[in-house]
Amino acid sequence: MSEPSRDHIDWKEHGVKVIPGDRLDTNTPQTPGMNRAAAINFARVGAQKIWAGTVHIHANAKTGAHHHGALESVIYVIKGKARMRWGNHLEFVAEAGPGDFIFVPPYVPHQEINASSDETLECVLVRSDNEAVVVNLDIEPVEKPEQVLWVDPIHKT
Repeated sequence: MSEPSRDHIDWKEHGVKVIPGDRLDTNTPQTPGMNRAAAINFARVGAQKIWAGTVHIHANAKTGAHHHGALESVIYVIKGKARMRWGNHLEFVAEAGPGDFIFVPPYVPHQEINASSDETLECVLVRSDNEAVVVNLDIEPVEKPEQVLWVDPIHKT
């Protein structure tokens, strides 16, 4: 695929887009326990390969178990403490705080939990396609999940 001639592109119309934080689209697939709002998707800005938006989970709240099909997801924690559970019975658990990134591979059953009793969990979410896939699951979770600590496969120390 060859690059289009830059001389013939209307960059005002087809260039950078700034989406004000107070104009996100809440008309997105939702999972019980969280509020998603889209900033970047095909309908809003013409994005072909990514979806980005925000997620808010109220204090002491948790989502239902779900996955996002073939999409990869990245969650960046802005404020609060995120507890992630995942697996066929949500048998694994890890926590993330402000400045931490969470990667969720395709088809992984997972649940987001706000680990704080008094603070809203605020995150930025980016997915590998502009399509909004949410498959809510009916899973019986294990009572005590196994904590998993991340080990960097590149910089083992």
